[in-house]
Amino acid sequence: MKILLTGATGFVGSALVTLLAPQHELMIVSRDPSKARQKLGHEHQYLASLDQLHHLNEIDAVINLAGEPIVAKRWSENQKQKICYSRWDITEKLSELIAASTTPPHTFLSASAVGYYGRQSQLAIDEQGIPHPEFSHEVCRVWEEKALAVADKTRVCIFRIGIVLAAHGGALAKMLPAFKFGLGGPISDGQQGMSWIHLQDLLRLLQFLLSHDECRGIYNATAPHPVSNAEFSKALGKALHRPSCLPAPAFALKVALGEMAELLTEGQYVLPKHALADGFEFRFNQIDEAMTDLFQR
Repeated sequence: MKILLTGATGFVGSALVTLLAPQHELMIVSRDPSKARQKLGHEHQYLASLDQLHHLNEIDAVINLAGEPIVAKRWSENQKQKICYSRWDITEKLSELIAASTTPPHTFLSASAVGYYGRQSQLAIDEQGIPHPEFSHEVCRVWEEKALAVADKTRVCIFRIGIVLAAHGGALAKMLPAFKFGLGGPISDGQQGMSWIHLQDLLRLLQFLLSHDECRGIYNATAPHPVSNAEFSKALGKALHRPSCLPAPAFALKVALGEMAELLTEGQYVLPKHALADGFEFRFNQIDEAMTDLFQR
């Protein structure tokens, strides 16, 4: 299968390249093809921009992971625009290329995030959950609309990603230094939901969506058992054999991070109802078994 992939040099994207490369031909879009080639290998085709393409007639599937990291910098108005348009523009361009194709790709997998739902207090929600209107929801809402615009031309699957767990990258890698020194703990009261997924399960889910023609629509890319922030902190401390009882006060986070602190002090308990209904089986269902796999091999 010939696959067009955006966001390939990111944390999830680079792991996906490793998974797909043995069986598929990859065309990778990167702003710096030479740097991407050094990281991902010389056997793939590289493009500096989608503007080099006029259609996707010879592409079998598109996987869209591109976007400015949402926690890279404090949310100034300029940074908010980067977060939005780094996702919206490339997704819109992909949809335009699919629409312009006489033999379009049969599958379009496009990322989103559980931030679509906004803050949900203690409510457990699936793909039918009613979102709370805020910045994270608006980013994801428009992002998804731009991909779903070509649902009449190709099979579109939107995967709303939770907190991706891996020892070498993502949100967990940012938490590790404090926890390894015994300085980790819950954020605020620790009751906010943390909808997580082991990196290997996320990759397996994307492979599942890619290969099952009956799959389409919205999928929560989260493990079946979301936990509170306090439970998450306890599981991480246990896996590292470190205490995890020092709380991070909400006001201090708001001073340090501004509006972005809401990603940490608010949350969601998100359930992957659609993936389970379609027959996908998670290898890591519980937070303790996921942490054990990552840190006690």
